[in-house]
Amino acid sequence: MPPGSDDGDRALPIADLRPEIVASWQRSLSLGIDREGAALPIERDLDPDSRLIRAATPVLDRLCERFSGISVTVALADSRANIVGRWGDPVGLRLMDAASLVPGANVDERFMGTSSVSMVLSTRAPFVVVGHEHFLHGLKELTCMAAPVRDPVGGTVRGAVNLAVPRALAVPGMALVLQDATERIGERLLELSTARERELMRSFQQARERGGHAELDLGSGELSRLGGPAPRLASQERLTLLERAVELISSTGETFAEVPLAGSRVAVLRRREVHHGDAEGAAVEVSFEDAARGTGRPGPATVSAPDGRHVPLLNGPTEAAEASTPDATAEPHAAAPTDAWLLLVGEPGVGRLAAEARGRLSLLNEAGGRLGTTLDMWRTAEELAEIAVPRFADLVVVDLVESVLAGEEPPHGRVGPDVALRRVAARTNVARTDEARTDELRTDEARTDEARTDEARTDEARTDEARTDEARTDEARTVGARTDEDSHGTHFGGVNEPVGYPAGTPQARCLDSAQPVMDSVLTAALAGHPADRVHPVDLLGEGVHSYLGAPLSARGSVLGLAGFYRRGRTRPYEEDDLTLAGELAARAAISVDNTRRYYREHHASLTLQRSLLPHVLPQLSTVDLASRYLPADAGAGVGGDWFDAIPLSGMRVALVVGDVPGIGLQAAATMGRLRTAVRTLAGLDLLPEEVLAHLDDLVSRTPDEAAGEDDPATGATCLYAIYDPVSCRCTAARAGHPPPALLTPGGEARLIDLPAGPPLGLGGIQPYESAAFDLPADSLLTMYTDGLLKESRGYGDTDARTGRLLASLGLAGPELEDICDRVTDTLPPSGPHDDVALLLARVHALPEDRVASWEFPSDSSVVARARELTRAQLAAWDMSELDFNTGLVVSELVTNAVRYGGSGPVGLRLLRDDSLICEVSDRSNTSPRIRRAATTEEGGRGLFLVAQFTKSWGARFMPQGKTVWAEQIPQPEQPASETDEEALLAMFDDPG
Repeated sequence: MPPGSDDGDRALPIADLRPEIVASWQRSLSLGIDREGAALPIERDLDPDSRLIRAATPVLDRLCERFSGISVTVALADSRANIVGRWGDPVGLRLMDAASLVPGANVDERFMGTSSVSMVLSTRAPFVVVGHEHFLHGLKELTCMAAPVRDPVGGTVRGAVNLAVPRALAVPGMALVLQDATERIGERLLELSTARERELMRSFQQARERGGHAELDLGSGELSRLGGPAPRLASQERLTLLERAVELISSTGETFAEVPLAGSRVAVLRRREVHHGDAEGAAVEVSFEDAARGTGRPGPATVSAPDGRHVPLLNGPTEAAEASTPDATAEPHAAAPTDAWLLLVGEPGVGRLAAEARGRLSLLNEAGGRLGTTLDMWRTAEELAEIAVPRFADLVVVDLVESVLAGEEPPHGRVGPDVALRRVAARTNVARTDEARTDELRTDEARTDEARTDEARTDEARTDEARTDEARTDEARTVGARTDEDSHGTHFGGVNEPVGYPAGTPQARCLDSAQPVMDSVLTAALAGHPADRVHPVDLLGEGVHSYLGAPLSARGSVLGLAGFYRRGRTRPYEEDDLTLAGELAARAAISVDNTRRYYREHHASLTLQRSLLPHVLPQLSTVDLASRYLPADAGAGVGGDWFDAIPLSGMRVALVVGDVPGIGLQAAATMGRLRTAVRTLAGLDLLPEEVLAHLDDLVSRTPDEAAGEDDPATGATCLYAIYDPVSCRCTAARAGHPPPALLTPGGEARLIDLPAGPPLGLGGIQPYESAAFDLPADSLLTMYTDGLLKESRGYGDTDARTGRLLASLGLAGPELEDICDRVTDTLPPSGPHDDVALLLARVHALPEDRVASWEFPSDSSVVARARELTRAQLAAWDMSELDFNTGLVVSELVTNAVRYGGSGPVGLRLLRDDSLICEVSDRSNTSPRIRRAATTEEGGRGLFLVAQFTKSWGARFMPQGKTVWAEQIPQPEQPASETDEEALLAMFDDPG
């Protein structure tokens, strides 16, 4: 509670507390806990030799040794929040005693209020409670950090360790050390497990590697290990054998299968029925052969009959005949191997369900890893089709709402038949030629067209039945392995073509209800389909086919439709398939919607950024300009790099390049804010170091002081330079930005040495400084962001990158656009690793015959002389049409300089370009201001007249004095209008 609060005040200082702490305080207040001294229950019956204490004691002893010399106390609490151990210096332990934090004390929130241990046990994660966040007044001078102790087996939270330290001594590193200690305690909990737990875990691990001959007890269903080990198999091979065994058990007629393995080995699986009382099942054994059909060493597997006799199992005609008993039978097999291992026993019905359930889980698992790998709606739809074919469907088509593809919001509510759809993916495992063939011929042709592996070639040597079944199984296990025979929809269904479904069709019902729909699709009903395109269902042949439609729904909106087709009615979709299809479509929909949202934000970011960057650089007679902006991610295209060129008074120009950290909408918005601020400050004609100082002050003032958040522009860099074509000098300053490069007319390229200032937002470290340097006429000034120097996500070899930059400038031609291309060609072929902004400026000097300057003493008699010299110069420049206006401007500005500019000399300078600029300088730092003079006032009208007769006017300050300037645009083609004296005098009348 803040200082000065009444101890009995039950109001919560919510502004100073985190939301989770506020919730805990509210619960503590509702429980009526005394904040001065809570009454903690004491558990007397604690086990001093529990596994938790034995595991934690050596670890926490070392933890306290690490913090020796610091007033630190450590407490160990069990999962019920009882303190079961304490460590620390004697003074801290005595303070714990005084606060009733003794062994056995329960520090749960119900008794103690908000504490680090109670927060850990409720959130199941590390937590720190700082000073005033404690509910009890006696703990407000402490920072308490706690971390959970987890059991490695199952992740159960067994307790928590609390580290208490005075607030002034707390550092973030202590929390990391504490978490390391709790992890070590968890490891020791596993080491201290009982012998029985260790044996169970060891047996479980060994069972996964178990091989050798096996003995099956039909009474208990347990396997026991006999003989030597079976050949070692890779994990994927073991999984494949188990899946094939489940298929054999669930099959009604298939008794034999071969599974090709690595190294030219073949696993031979045989299925035989096994009867035991009323139970009817099947057993599958496996033997292994090499390419030469060699077998392993002999040794029959056996089965234990109910009477206790051990009989051979599935191992040859003689042994099988001897095994014929009323309760245990095994049918002989003519090609039984001499060495076999029992693989699986089960019932056919259960085996079929297990096989299908495993297939669905496998499909979902694959979908989790493959769907949404890119921010591309088309690719996500293709991934969904690739996953579903052929294991779930023979044909898949995916259609999306047109507005979703454009990145717009999907339609709200139901999707009617009038909503525009576009097909984005289509895939099938059916051959595209000779659809009229029988199913058997079509299967053979598809298998012929496939890129067969060695295993498929081995299967061809078997019987036609075994080869067909094995090929189908191999096809289901190697999704995506096909290339030629799989159609991606370019020749059917009109991928990237609009599609529509009439009302009443299963597709329309699916879209309208936003629920998966099962139905049948009759090919003949599609006769009205456009003749120039083949409908996808046509590939399935004539007749009725199974259809399952699943809406692509995300966040309450329907984005499209996924249609799954199975050829014929032999394998109709079931209720479980509805759930699976809905889950697949939902996962794809989330990816599609994420992509849509990304498209929308990306478009908004690009629009914002493009609106904030200069569309066209100004056309100046004294500076030629060219620029480039290259985003690090061509797809994202949005960053915080920027550049600008700002015309200033006196034919000067300000050149600026900046870099805002990060990418995306916030970086673009921050960049726009800084660019606007720079243009505003440049309009004040400030020196470069003053511009950067004002920018730093702007960034340092966070928008919300109470939130404790830094301005997003913190760490931004900026380079600001002003070029004067009259003196051919440039003044520049930088805030954490790379220095500019200069290419002289002689071809020498070098970096300009500028004082290095800190990035914006960190200006309190040191003041900004500027440096002035000469820029000979036709010199090339190159300003850039640090993305041009990065070879990777870090800076890499900056010197090498700088050398390439200077070399590219030295070899460049006269055209600035070509120079931009040559500089950007030094970037890696894969593109820049950070955004790049590049600004080139080729400077020119203002010819001497376009400059006229004089200096006068500070005396009122010089006004007439100044008008005289001005009139003569305008005549020499053939600009006599500006004689009257310019004479008025010179008279007013020189008069003001003499009257208010101090005792120093008064300077007058005329600059001729596309416009005429008149500048009057004095030694005063007072700022001239325009005002409206009353009718009876004699003064106050000078600057008002100057503003009326010129295009623009202003003042800029120098280290000593100021310069007031006015600019006029010659218009010789239009005759000068006569001055209306009455209208001019009316401007000064008092209002009203």
